[in-house]
Amino acid sequence: MELPVISNAAHEESGGGCSSSGCGTAPDALSHLPDHIRAKVQDHPCYSEEAHHYFARMHVAVAPACNIQCNYCNRKYDCSNESRPGVVSELLTPDQAIKKVLAVAAEIPQMTVLGIAGPGDPLANPARTFETFEQLSEKAPDIKLCVSTNGLSLPQYVDEIAKHNIDHVTITINCVDPEVGAKIYPWIYWNNKRIFGIEGAKILIEQQQKGLEMLTSRGILVKVNSVLIPGVNDEHLKEVSKIVKAKGAFLHNVMPLIAEPEHGTYYGIMEQPEPTPEQLQDLQDACAGDMAMMRHCRQCRADAVGLLGEDRGDEFTMDKIDVMDVDYEAAMVRRKEVHDSIIEKLEAQRGHTKPKPQGIPEGSRPVLMAVAGKNGLVAEHFGHAKEFLIYEASPDGVRFISHRKTELYCGGMDSCGEGDEEPDSLLDRNIKVLEGCEVVLCSKIGFEPWGKLEAAGIAPNGEHAMEPIEEAVMAVYKEIAASGRLLPSTDSLKVA
Repeated sequence: MELPVISNAAHEESGGGCSSSGCGTAPDALSHLPDHIRAKVQDHPCYSEEAHHYFARMHVAVAPACNIQCNYCNRKYDCSNESRPGVVSELLTPDQAIKKVLAVAAEIPQMTVLGIAGPGDPLANPARTFETFEQLSEKAPDIKLCVSTNGLSLPQYVDEIAKHNIDHVTITINCVDPEVGAKIYPWIYWNNKRIFGIEGAKILIEQQQKGLEMLTSRGILVKVNSVLIPGVNDEHLKEVSKIVKAKGAFLHNVMPLIAEPEHGTYYGIMEQPEPTPEQLQDLQDACAGDMAMMRHCRQCRADAVGLLGEDRGDEFTMDKIDVMDVDYEAAMVRRKEVHDSIIEKLEAQRGHTKPKPQGIPEGSRPVLMAVAGKNGLVAEHFGHAKEFLIYEASPDGVRFISHRKTELYCGGMDSCGEGDEEPDSLLDRNIKVLEGCEVVLCSKIGFEPWGKLEAAGIAPNGEHAMEPIEEAVMAVYKEIAASGRLLPSTDSLKVA
């Protein structure tokens, strides 16, 4: 069946991946940007913490080869730091990728961004990558395109990137010092040979910086990703942030290292520590003075589909797409209606300036709260949450901090506690993930987790179900303030 061309939609946002990851930043973090840049990213699901609740993205895995070796990557799988660990994405040809994108566009009308970010490096697979972009530009011009790269081959493909109207590119830059780089990259493949250690890292850094400058000189927006590796580049990333900002990058996403031994990476086998949530937040805050920081990266898989925080990829495997019966023309009309409606809603929200909260005593300390949220609302049962959104409430207002992944504790009313692992151990691990939070907001919560959360010093709260997250967080903060438990001299929050 010949697929029809998708008509233009009103949504005019550009793509941007992060080597198989979807990332975002809170709305206030975009306020410093020039109007023409902010207009390109404020409705982008991977850049805007606000827009990601409404618009969806997808990745197509058309790029299997990679031209560098990272100590956090096992080449048998997708990159373990920028995909779901231990997963092999469904590798597609460009023709299959286009068929999949059009099917997803019909079934998920709020999908607006297509990224190529793996499972290897897109620019180490230039023919497959650019053929996919070329076909998609012709058949689905309303879908914005993005590409992510390690940067080694970037300078030679900048003209090709510009030719395909890709106006967002993500470069993963973990260092600007070859000695640091040698601890991260064992080798690169350059001019038909492997180059090891400091020499290889020096070439990679030079190519990354050259590519960054070439892109920004053409008006192409560049976001930089960095993997935080404790004891290797943690302090060094502050320098990275300064340099990439000076060379024109507009956003910086610092992601935590994933180094589980079962993933088979060098760092995993060598028991390299992963950063704690506190270490990640501290570094992001330290870099934030130099550049807007992105705080809700999901490190999505190379064939992710759907809203950030969800993955509907299993619904769109090629065997399922081949038997789908979709009215594409009707679906494309529906896409435009959905896009226009979402943009109208977002524009209305942006017309309101949030005042500072009233009734908070001077000198009150901030409070971290974990939220089982969905689509901007407190909408998940505690036992059904696969991640918690972490917010900080303070006298200045509410700000998004990060997300923390958890394991599914309860599969439903009839399946809580069933499975290969004891539910207590899952629950205990999930509560450990929430360490540092004083409150957890959810739509519902069972008796057992309620008690264990209280014992851990975390106050469970199910009183704000289906309320907007920021409003619910501030309401709880005001309740704590009214109790007199926010002044620095007081003890940590105790459950009433």
